[in-house]
Amino acid sequence: MLKQIEGSRAVAQAVALARPEVICAYPISPQTHIVEGLGELVKDGSLSPCEFVNVESEFAAMSVAIGASAAGARSYTATASQGLLFMAEAVYNASGLGLPIVMTVANRAIGAPINIWNDHSDSMSQRDCGWIQLFAETNQEAADLHLQAFKLGEELSMPVMVCMDGFILTHAVERVDLPTQAEVDAFLPPYEPRQVLDPAEPVSIGAMVGPEAFMEVRYIAHAKQTMALERIPQIAAEFQARFGRDSGGLVRGYRLDGAKTVVVALGSVLGTLKDAVDVLRDDGMAVGVLGIGSFRPFPLAAVRAALEGAERVVVLEKSFSVGLGGVVSTDVRLALSGLVLHGHTVVAGLGGRAITQASLERMLRDAVAGKLGPITFLDLDWRIVERQLAREAAVRRSGPIAENLLRDLGAAAPRGS
Repeated sequence: MLKQIEGSRAVAQAVALARPEVICAYPISPQTHIVEGLGELVKDGSLSPCEFVNVESEFAAMSVAIGASAAGARSYTATASQGLLFMAEAVYNASGLGLPIVMTVANRAIGAPINIWNDHSDSMSQRDCGWIQLFAETNQEAADLHLQAFKLGEELSMPVMVCMDGFILTHAVERVDLPTQAEVDAFLPPYEPRQVLDPAEPVSIGAMVGPEAFMEVRYIAHAKQTMALERIPQIAAEFQARFGRDSGGLVRGYRLDGAKTVVVALGSVLGTLKDAVDVLRDDGMAVGVLGIGSFRPFPLAAVRAALEGAERVVVLEKSFSVGLGGVVSTDVRLALSGLVLHGHTVVAGLGGRAITQASLERMLRDAVAGKLGPITFLDLDWRIVERQLAREAAVRRSGPIAENLLRDLGAAAPRGS
């Protein structure tokens, strides 16, 4: 059924179609509308039987999800930014216990300073926690990925994050095709847990494991991620066959035929990149786009196969590792180990900074012309950066950085702006 609907509401309805039995979440922008929508469905009886558990924190939300999943219930939660960090201990517990919880991460920057807008710092900070991480380009894909996430997680007994860009997707109203309950029931079987807490057959889960078996436990988690590399494209193909849409998968290329320069990215920025590439293609430049749909497990072989014909690879990052550089770039370089090509990292969109088509076109023209450095911070305001660094070099008590930058930004603005 086609609907003109906000992204968050579309995700809420898709999650409801998966028939969750326990939903628990603590509201945090920009995730709030998702759990509000689910709460309304539970309250009016549309989503029954399902319990919506009100909790006092994100840590409690993940803890409830762990308990519910361990007791045999299909469990769901959602969070963002500091909320994901607050539940980090329990996030690791969920994957260590092999519980197939599905969680939406409405990607948002991490403070300080406080920032509620979009980048990928939150989910990237948990890239090694053992959860599968799937990234959505559009709201249609975000809705579709949740149905695939329940199927994937429950087959492998692993938790899955579905990452969608905060505000850019969560609060955007666009057309989304939502399937019927019967269609989803045919695609997603009832939850049959691999492990369950049952008073009739008492067992312990999460007990202490010493050196004699801990490495083996961690290896099994890795082995399941490796299995996911096979199941993710298979489930995406099954979804396409049933619903007629190409959603999900490991990677997806755009205008890669003959492309000598390829830009790699995740999430909603892929749409703007495609528009920029269309313009450059019309100008005779051999450029293309590779979108990564599965960040964990990282599809090394698929990325290598897609990029091995390129001469130059630009990785567009909406997060970065302070003191090193690109997060995604590190994985892409591993995929391309041994290939001789030029590699560049471009950090963009931090804290919700607009990534415009014009800026992307300029950046890609520089890349094609060999003018792009190893790491570039797209549209960084060097005026206020250099002023703050000079201030810190000159004055010991130079004051809070963020507030200084804001004052300098106002002083540097053109008169009348």
